[in-house]
Amino acid sequence: MLLHIEPLDRVFFQLGPITIYWYGVIIATGVLLGLWLATRESERLGIRKETFVDLVLIAVPIAIVCARAYYVIFQWDYYSQHISEIPQIWHGGLAIHGGLIGAIVTGVIFAKKRRLSFWKLADIAAPSIILGQAIGRWGNFMNQEAHGGPVSRTFLESLHLPDWIINQMYIQGQYYHPTFLYESLWNMLGFLVLLALRRRNLRRGELFFTYIIWYSIGRFFIEGLRTDSLMLTETIRMAQFISLLLIVFAVMMIVVRRMRGLANERYND
Repeated sequence: MLLHIEPLDRVFFQLGPITIYWYGVIIATGVLLGLWLATRESERLGIRKETFVDLVLIAVPIAIVCARAYYVIFQWDYYSQHISEIPQIWHGGLAIHGGLIGAIVTGVIFAKKRRLSFWKLADIAAPSIILGQAIGRWGNFMNQEAHGGPVSRTFLESLHLPDWIINQMYIQGQYYHPTFLYESLWNMLGFLVLLALRRRNLRRGELFFTYIIWYSIGRFFIEGLRTDSLMLTETIRMAQFISLLLIVFAVMMIVVRRMRGLANERYND
């Protein structure tokens, strides 16, 4: 006998032609919570909170466009035949690495124009970014995407998950690994680690590099479980390849900046 489990409604609110999806609401919630956190920390470190409001208003739209462009580029065989679907981000399809590239480039230009330290801005933003990622993965949950390979219901129950999560992982007659949940929990743990570290009077820039290393380690292993990965080659997953590069890059930057005396400045509580 086949099970019939209704998925959670992807629509948060609908009024006539206006439809608001849970995916967008969840991402917006992550952005707003991250902004609130960043403005509190920026004031502690002597940067006006309006600075981060200005940065977010510029960086978030650019990051979304870059995240979508990154995804579309690696799925061009499909989107070249469905051009009208490219702007439809409410169906998912935002690549975090693409968004990070857009946000970092925007942050560098913003810092230069405002005559601020990019590393200081990046250190303030790091806990907010990983918190936003932890929350944003629940948008994937509502869309029933970014999941792993097939598993049994017994396996999911062994994880002591509530029924509403287990049932949402039942997609087209099969249960799947809730990889969105694994990454969300990893990121939330990373958020707590970064909060603890930022009170340790770290060298400038190193909290941001710690974020890169932490997130990339988790993403590398979790990506190996997913079934919808963007592929660099037939056997190499793009996210895993980028994660390895980012780990090496972050470690090298910490070492090189210390050796060259570029990371001597520390934060004072």
